Amino acid sequence: MTEATTHDVPQTIEAVRVWDPLVRVFHWGLVAAFATAWLTADELQPVHEVAGYAVAGLVAVRLVWGLVGSRYARFAQFLKRPGETLAYLGDMSRGRERRYLGHNPAGAAMIVALLVTLSGTAFTGWLMEEPDRLAMLPSMPAIVAPAWADDDGHEHGARGEDALEEIHETLANLLLLLAALHVGGVVLASLRHHENLARAMLTGDKRAPGPDDIA
Repeated sequence: MTEATTHDVPQTIEAVRVWDPLVRVFHWGLVAAFATAWLTADELQPVHEVAGYAVAGLVAVRLVWGLVGSRYARFAQFLKRPGETLAYLGDMSRGRERRYLGHNPAGAAMIVALLVTLSGTAFTGWLMEEPDRLAMLPSMPAIVAPAWADDDGHEHGARGEDALEEIHETLANLLLLLAALHVGGVVLASLRHHENLARAMLTGDKRAPGPDDIA
């Protein structure tokens, strides 16, 4: 009789809950809302506007949840100093970054960039719905300034709306770029650390932290 080796013993991988239901609903709801807004721009304006309001509402909820939510949802848990983020990116370039149970520093920086850009896109879209809302702003960015310098009232408003639309579209294009970088980062981290991060955002569970991981 031969002795059983360790390979004959089934190995189980312990999983721990990381992402709470609200974080998961926010994440996939935002994906759906942004995709809908992007696909309906200039085609189905009523649907585009509803999707934009959905984005704004989701971002508002996430900002609140980032302050009072579960451990890994809180900004205080995953936001890092710029130096730490740069150090992590340097480790990534050398293929030796450590695994984080929650958001890693690069992912945290991406979350901030996405939330800021989403907020700007939603806000400029809201301003565009009613031209009179432009008057609520005490001053506009330099790109809009020529519109406010015109003596003709109609021309004044038209130029302001055109400039605002350009800002809105620029932010939307920036969001598309950020989303692509985010997906690339998720794929890279999934391969490096041997876990499906997209599936983890569906189930809420990730592999339990090892000795070298940061929990």
